Amino acid sequence: MLAFNRILVAVDGSPTSNKALAAALDLAAAHRSKVRLVHLVDELQYMTGFEASEEVLAIIQRNAGKILAEAAQAAKAAGIEAESRLVDEPGERLGDIVAREAQAWPADVVVVGTHGRHGLGRVLLGSGAEQIVRLAPVPVLVIRSDEAG
Repeated sequence: MLAFNRILVAVDGSPTSNKALAAALDLAAAHRSKVRLVHLVDELQYMTGFEASEEVLAIIQRNAGKILAEAAQAAKAAGIEAESRLVDEPGERLGDIVAREAQAWPADVVVVGTHGRHGLGRVLLGSGAEQIVRLAPVPVLVIRSDEAG
């Protein structure tokens, strides 16, 4: 039987990410595991072609902290030991960061949500979950969105 003593879960505050967090916490409860919550500050999602001001960057950082705090509160409410890691590395791909974090911590499994995009949507927007599956040094549990892609 696989031992999932250390579970890394990528969180972004979306409903799909929250669903993945719930699955990670259930897995942690079943295996008496520790959880590491990882959030990537994605400054690019807020850009419109203009350089971000210090004020905008501060708002992004506050939002990232809020996402991690809410995830940590969910873990605490479930009785799961959790630590948080905010990653702010502009220009880095989600898959590379999660793979690096999974190896450095070291995780036994990664849990991530996916929106299940396919076709043109996947080509245009990319697939963070697919990157993680390809690059992670450990098994990856992918939790699908409730909505079809």
